Amino acid sequence: MSELTVPPSKRLVLLTGRAHPDLGEEVASHLGTDLCPVDAYEFANGEIFVRFKESVRGCDAFVMQSHTTPINTWIMEQLIMVDALKRASAKRITVIAPFYGYARQDKKHRGREPISARLMADLFKAAGADRLITVDLHTSQIQGFFDGPVDHLFALPLLADHIAARVDLDRITVVSPDAGRVRVAEKWTDILGAPLAIIHKRRDPDTPNEVRVFEVVGDVRDRVCIVVDDMIDTGGTIVKAADTLFENGAAEVIVAATHGILSEPAAQRLQESRISEVVVTNTLPIPEDRQFEKLTILSIAPLLAQAIYEVFTDGSVTRMFETPERIPATP
Repeated sequence: MSELTVPPSKRLVLLTGRAHPDLGEEVASHLGTDLCPVDAYEFANGEIFVRFKESVRGCDAFVMQSHTTPINTWIMEQLIMVDALKRASAKRITVIAPFYGYARQDKKHRGREPISARLMADLFKAAGADRLITVDLHTSQIQGFFDGPVDHLFALPLLADHIAARVDLDRITVVSPDAGRVRVAEKWTDILGAPLAIIHKRRDPDTPNEVRVFEVVGDVRDRVCIVVDDMIDTGGTIVKAADTLFENGAAEVIVAATHGILSEPAAQRLQESRISEVVVTNTLPIPEDRQFEKLTILSIAPLLAQAIYEVFTDGSVTRMFETPERIPATP
């Protein structure tokens, strides 16, 4: 990707929290700018302190933070950074959350439960955020929780290009791991020109991260199955989905997901499974002890940099995804 040129008449300030500084540096490099230096540390009782080392008065500020472990610490740090920007007279504040924390809690399944994804949006708005940029939300309706513009980015083109270079498109079947991901899987089928299969499953409402897999809807026999999802947490769902596909005659299973949370024991589960490759992006930092031989990590930085550039120059973020072209099969 060529370097983007920021108009000299406007002032862009890019900041990042401490959760994933490597991603911030990479995005800054694509924008041809430097990260704003930030002092951030904890007091003895755990309170977070943030101060910017440069003036941000009148700037268009983009504050990036990946909501990774310990998730509550990094969300709080980003909120404090937004508050500091507001009090330092930044002209516009855009929150960039490549992975939106608490996105799985987007509705009430039973009584007396929170809608934490809405609470997150309210907190950022109250802190002073004018705009939100995020990648592959767990459900699209979360965009409506934030009272302001939301730029919802998609990693699908990045992931699909990698899969297309790896596998013969004529052999591919795109697999949705549950009914909730069918619409996303359909977009994959449009780009790859592949048939669709769906895994019917049911979660145990009383046990987090526990899934019961039932049956495959669609023909996967002798096919290379691409299981697409928004995130991989403990890996239990994906491994059970892969086992079900092999029981139904699949020749190979590849997993493609945007967010690699990879909580324990995901790395061991996925490495020891019959899955041949797990493809994720670097929306979240993946430390070495969570990486494994079958894991491929693609960079989301060019996509984030392009979105920042479009917002900053009053361009169109929608245009980045408006007409995804079908990847042609190899003759």
